[in-house]
Amino acid sequence: MEKLVIEGGYTLKGKVEVSGSKNASLPIIAATILCDGEYKIDNVPNLRDVRTLLKLLSLLNIESRLDRSKVLLKNKNDNGAYEAPYDLVKTMRASILVLGPLLAKRRKARVSLPGGCAIGERPVDQHIKALKQMGATIDIEHGYIVAECDSLKGADIYFDLVTVTGTENVLMAAVLAKGKTTIYNAAIEPEVIDLANFLIKMGAKIEGVGTKTITVYGVDSLSPANYSVMNDRIEAATLMCAAAITGGDVEIVGVPQEYLTTVFEKLSETGVNIEFVDDKKVRVYSLGRLKAADVTTQVYPGFPTDLQAQFMALMCVADGVSVVTETIFENRFMHVAELKRMGADIRLKDRSAVVNGVKRLSGAHVMASDLRASASLVIAGLVAEGETHVHRIYHLDRGYEFFDKKLNGLGAKIKREKNGV
Repeated sequence: MEKLVIEGGYTLKGKVEVSGSKNASLPIIAATILCDGEYKIDNVPNLRDVRTLLKLLSLLNIESRLDRSKVLLKNKNDNGAYEAPYDLVKTMRASILVLGPLLAKRRKARVSLPGGCAIGERPVDQHIKALKQMGATIDIEHGYIVAECDSLKGADIYFDLVTVTGTENVLMAAVLAKGKTTIYNAAIEPEVIDLANFLIKMGAKIEGVGTKTITVYGVDSLSPANYSVMNDRIEAATLMCAAAITGGDVEIVGVPQEYLTTVFEKLSETGVNIEFVDDKKVRVYSLGRLKAADVTTQVYPGFPTDLQAQFMALMCVADGVSVVTETIFENRFMHVAELKRMGADIRLKDRSAVVNGVKRLSGAHVMASDLRASASLVIAGLVAEGETHVHRIYHLDRGYEFFDKKLNGLGAKIKREKNGV
C-alpha cells in the first residue's frame, strides 16, 4: 500500500485544472453496453474506478484503451457475456450500473452485489424493484443479482427515495424497452443529466432531463457516439476547500459553476472570497481566519454529501462552533475520529457533528476510511503542524486524479511513499 506524507504550513497559490467527473464517466462508459460499435469518450479521469470498470467491460467483450483523458471503446458483443464477477464489483459500487444495460441489450445479467466505500447501506432494492416492473425476473443467489427477460417493457417507476444510480440504471434500461417509461422522483444530479445527454446523442428519446419526472420512449436500436464528459464538481469544490484552509489564492480552471451554487454560498459564509473570473474559472482566496458555519447535506441541489468531510476539515480551524449534519449516509462520520487524532475538537450527536474550531491542528498518522474522508484528511494535513501521514490512500485514488500532484503544483509539500498501514 501507499501513503501520503504531508508537511503542513504551506499556502496554496497558482492555477489548477479540474479533471473530468468520475461519477459522470462511469455510467456513460457503462452505457456503451447498449450498442455495438466504436466510441470515443473524452475528459475521462484516469482513476482506479474507471480502470476497474474498463476491466469489467473487457469481460463483456468490450475492448477499451485509456489514453490520458480519452477512452476508446469497441463493443463487439459477439459472445453474449453477461456476468460482473465479485472480484471486480467488490471494490466499486458503480459496477451495479451494468445491470440495466445488460438486461436491455443482452437480456441477461449476473452482477455481484456491489462494494465500494463503507459509508452506509445504499441498498440496490430500488434498482431491482424498478427492473422487475419492466418485466425482468430477478433473484439474489449466492451474493449475485441474477436477472433475465424476454424483453423489457416500459412502465411507470416510482422511486421510494431519490437514488442516483437507480435513476441511471433505469434510464439505460428504458432506452431499449418497448413503449414508454416514466421515472417519478428521479435524481436530478448533473451526472444524471450528462448520462441522459449521452444517451440522447446515441439516439435515445428522453424528455424531462434535469427534472424529477423523466419520460423515456423506447427505441429499437441505438448508434455509437462520441462524447465529452462534464468536469468534476466535487473535485472542484475540494480544491476550493484546500485553497481556503491554507489562506491561499488559487485560480481553479474548469469549474462547472452552474452546479455548485450551494457550495459557493456556504464557503462565502465562512469568509472565503470567490471571484468568478469567467464562466469556467473561479479564483478562491481567504484573508484571515475562517468563520464557523452550519451545514446540512441534502440531495442535489442541496449541499452535497460528497463534500461534507472536506467542509468539516475547514470548520476544524474556523472561529466558532459549527454543526455539520449528515442526512444521506448514516456512516459518513468515520473521518471524525481521525480528525480528532490531529487535535480537532468534534463531538458527535446522532447524525450531527458539533465542531468547535481550534487554533491549530497537529500532524499525525491517520487512516482513510473512504474516498471523501481521505480528501478531508489531506486538507487538514495542509495546515497541521509537522507531518501528517495519510494511510490507505487507495480510497483517494479511486476518485481524485493526481490529487497530490495538483496540490504540489500549488505549493503544497506532499510525498507519496510505499508501506502505508
